[in-house]
Amino acid sequence: MLTQYIEQLEAVGLNFFFAAIFFFIGMAIHDVLKQGQVPKFGRYMVWLVLFMGCAGFIAKGIIQFYWESSGIG
Repeated sequence: MLTQYIEQLEAVGLNFFFAAIFFFIGMAIHDVLKQGQVPKFGRYMVWLVLFMGCAGFIAKGIIQFYWESSGIG
């Protein structure tokens, strides 16, 4: 039974791995901004860029899911 779902398990595991990586990157950036005493505007710009990267990754996943479910890819 496990061999039937191994590809699906790999995809889910990879998505969780990327989510964990984004979390740890966010925590590292938070620590650097806090210790560097960065002004608020700079902090907002850094978090905006980080959020846009995450949003792009999520959008890629949604588009890929849509294409694969409709038979395009």
